[in-house]
Amino acid sequence: MSNNKREITYHNKDVLSKILAENFKDKSLKVYGIDVPKIKQILPTNLPQIQVNEMRIDNLFLLEDDSIAIIDYESDVKWENHLKYLNYIVRILERYKKDEMPKQIRMIVIYTADVEKAPKEFSAGCLILKMEQAFLSKIDPEIVQEGIREKLEHGLPLSDDELMKLIILPLTYKGKEKKKQAVKEAVELAKKIVDKEEKTFVLSGILVFADKIIDTETAKYIKEVVRMTQVAELLLEEGREEGRLQGIQALIDSLKSLLIPDETIIEQLIERYQMSQDEASEFLEGKKHKI
Repeated sequence: MSNNKREITYHNKDVLSKILAENFKDKSLKVYGIDVPKIKQILPTNLPQIQVNEMRIDNLFLLEDDSIAIIDYESDVKWENHLKYLNYIVRILERYKKDEMPKQIRMIVIYTADVEKAPKEFSAGCLILKMEQAFLSKIDPEIVQEGIREKLEHGLPLSDDELMKLIILPLTYKGKEKKKQAVKEAVELAKKIVDKEEKTFVLSGILVFADKIIDTETAKYIKEVVRMTQVAELLLEEGREEGRLQGIQALIDSLKSLLIPDETIIEQLIERYQMSQDEASEFLEGKKHKI
């Protein structure tokens, strides 16, 4: 696999969108402080382009009452943001102009912990834009993080609300640097989730929800973990049938073919097969139990 092919694969959002679409269904946004119906479906964000400059919606959901929820994340309050929201709405209407118009369009703005208040309406005289808001400053990130960590350390499953809070956790911190550090901490917590689907859901959610604050290196790492989790789980099932050693070798060979870094493969061997650092390194180097 060439570096170019690898890069294209890492930046392909189709897999992440599929994971989110399957797992966001029936989830509630009330955990963020937004009292709207549960999510029925995640919608594609590639709306018709009206202006030359491309503008991408953070999230677009179909809710259980058949209303469409536009969700945008902001770390400051600027009146120009309202122009962006109006553009989103026009583009959604453009998408549906040949079909039945949406029952209702909701403009939901989730403010990071940097913002504690913002106007609910924007008036241009001939029109009024009404927004539904959530302020993540009302969430105590330390309490949330500690509660989730304690459950994971005891091998307990997380509730839907806790999964949703873990996804949004980095945005509950003030300041860019604290948010970046919180992304890494949230990823490490997510890696401890036993259920494979829930783990990939949270990791994908962190990547999508915190897209504006994640640097390229961190984004690449998260995608790597998501990909590795899916591949490793499949190969582990095969390994149980063929024998532990064959499964280990199959896992190593497959992750190597995906150009997964050696240190990440060793970490996976330690986690999945309860190996020591030295034992995992020997397996990787082919010095032990060569198949």
